[in-house]
Amino acid sequence: MRTTDESPAQADSTGSTRPPRRPRTVLAMDAGLLDDVFPPAVRLRLEEAADIRPPQVVAEFTSPEAVAALAECEVLLTGWGCPPIDTGVLDRAPRLRAVIHSAGTVKTFLTPEAYGRGIAVSSAAAANAVPVAEFTLAAIIMGAKRAFPLAHLFRSRRTHRTAADLDRHHWLGTHGITVGVVGASRTGRRVIQLLRSIDADVLLHDPYVSDAEAELLGATRTDLDTLVATSDVVTLHAPSTPLTHHLLDERRIALMRPGALLINTARGPLVDTEALTGHLVSGRIDAVLDVTDPEPLPPGHPLWDLPNVFITPHMAGAQGNEVGRLGALAVDELARYARGVPLNHPVLLEELERIA
Repeated sequence: MRTTDESPAQADSTGSTRPPRRPRTVLAMDAGLLDDVFPPAVRLRLEEAADIRPPQVVAEFTSPEAVAALAECEVLLTGWGCPPIDTGVLDRAPRLRAVIHSAGTVKTFLTPEAYGRGIAVSSAAAANAVPVAEFTLAAIIMGAKRAFPLAHLFRSRRTHRTAADLDRHHWLGTHGITVGVVGASRTGRRVIQLLRSIDADVLLHDPYVSDAEAELLGATRTDLDTLVATSDVVTLHAPSTPLTHHLLDERRIALMRPGALLINTARGPLVDTEALTGHLVSGRIDAVLDVTDPEPLPPGHPLWDLPNVFITPHMAGAQGNEVGRLGALAVDELARYARGVPLNHPVLLEELERIA
């Protein structure tokens, strides 16, 4: 089924229609990921929307072929593995008008100078937020039911648990739990939306969100100390910036309730690993960690073997057949650009310092 972004003609702001043009576009990403990001149906839409030159992926911007492609390029369609787009690259791309990223953050490869040259920037972070939020909801449900420590006991004993196994916890299960969401990012907002499917009260901490906006999202806005002290589950969805480094330090981790669950699917440096380790080794709290600091943890680190800790290899984001969702969003954005209508997922200069 075609979306509105695939229509052969589209009404502009004046109500008239015109056939979409096909802007000269260069693909810049890891060539090995091309078929995952743009599976056949998405690749067909891409070729309908853009004039891809050269037809192969550009892995660097210095060869004569790459320099020639940049000179004619109007859109850079980037992805994981994109070479740095610095001032020199921008100088070699005088016709560049848009960078459309078929993955999450653009901060790792794109110089902010692009904005000063009037270049529009878009990201597929919203598409990547979908599987991260789904992973988080699964972690909340499994963690609330103590699936991870109970599975460890079951494997070691080969018998069912006893009533005393988890009697240190003041709660077990999802009914009426309080979930504290740290960060109203794309993922954080989607987590709040998904939490409507279970009987949970939702707290939100985000310094850029008002009480009224939090209420519209379905959460109660609060300060971070109150959130960690009163939540049964604390789930992190903030970017890694100097302001958020060790957002959960020893003091705040100590505020968490006995038996509380910490979930980190955002960035490892949000949490002081040394401080967290002490609270997890003691068994006072549980954790699901898709990211750590460092990442991965050293082979002998105590968190690897704790029954109350579930560590995954930074896999909450798009994997396998989920990756095509990112490419589809990027093609939608490219089609919108070609028609001269605003991008749906712009990355704005004023937001760079506070987004992932």
